Amino acid sequence: MSKDFFAAVADRRSFYGISKEAVVSDDRIKEIIEHAVKHTPSSFNSQSARVVLLLGDHHDKLWDITKEALRKIVPADQFSSTEEKINSFKNGYGTVLFFEDYSVVEALQEQFSLYKDNFPVWSEQASGMHQFVVWTGLEIEGFGASLQHYNELIVDDVKKEWNIPDKWKLIGQMPFGKPVADPSAKEYQPLENRIRVFK
Repeated sequence: MSKDFFAAVADRRSFYGISKEAVVSDDRIKEIIEHAVKHTPSSFNSQSARVVLLLGDHHDKLWDITKEALRKIVPADQFSSTEEKINSFKNGYGTVLFFEDYSVVEALQEQFSLYKDNFPVWSEQASGMHQFVVWTGLEIEGFGASLQHYNELIVDDVKKEWNIPDKWKLIGQMPFGKPVADPSAKEYQPLENRIRVFK
């Protein structure tokens, strides 16, 4: 690793200017995802996270699907900016799709009815942690990424194209690639308004 954990956390940003140039091997990308899925915590050790890695033509296909879904709802005179945005994701090296397996969530709801309403919330929290671990892992290796949410627009086509089980709920899409533009400046609210310490 070229960065320590805290440096990677600080440098992890939303990169929208990305290219198809490889930064590390596909095997290394797969290792990052495998490590995240194996070691990221989940409530009741449910391990409900499911991840799909799309590379090459599969990555391009996802953003073609997304573009065509948006074409159906965005007015034609406003579509050029939408197309430009989607093309910026397609310009990347790959995309990570994050899902939660609701057959696991529903089984926990049945088994532990006292916490029934909490399991979908805990599932989303676990997914957020998986996204953060993968995003930070990609950052360490030199990739830039962002997190997108075209879920409802594309989920049916995504499940059909890649034979995704019906019970997998699409949570987010993470396009990544070699950064070719700096991210926007980030402003930070004062920490004294956000953290309280009692000792």
